[in-house]
Amino acid sequence: MSAETSAAEPGQFTRRRLQFRAWRGTRPFWAGLLVLLGGFPILYFPYAHLQLGHLTLAMATTGGAGSLIIGVLLIVLGISLWFQKHVRTFAGVAAILLALVSLPVSNFGGFVVGFLLSLVGGAMAVSWAPGVPPAEQPAQAADDGDAAEAVPGGVNEPQDLTKTTPVNGTNGRHSAG
Repeated sequence: MSAETSAAEPGQFTRRRLQFRAWRGTRPFWAGLLVLLGGFPILYFPYAHLQLGHLTLAMATTGGAGSLIIGVLLIVLGISLWFQKHVRTFAGVAAILLALVSLPVSNFGGFVVGFLLSLVGGAMAVSWAPGVPPAEQPAQAADDGDAAEAVPGGVNEPQDLTKTTPVNGTNGRHSAG
């Protein structure tokens, strides 16, 4: 540790990690990652040629073009979940539908791996909701357990629903005019 930096000052790596963590917390990051990763097996397996010794096993099917389209769309939907968080419902539903279509089209959805990743990621994207920052609590309310009774209209105070309050001096009635 050099004399110029103090122990309390975070380094470049720590700052970047905290920035990434804050960015990741404001969007459906894990849903996008699962949808993105689910697109790769669906895209890859129909074009893969496995070598087993001198034996070449080609899994190319007539649905190769369909697999290519489904895989690329899932990858694009995963990236759009990261950078366009307001389309999360559309992207999630589209990922679920593409995962279901990949079962008959592309080798059982990339041998079920791509299907499951895309299905779970799409469900996570649909169910994700942006967080609400916590409200500031007054110091007195945190110390006093009877804070709800002290506030008019609090939780423990009974409400009289028979009272009406005047609206612009008309006693709650609207004038025909």
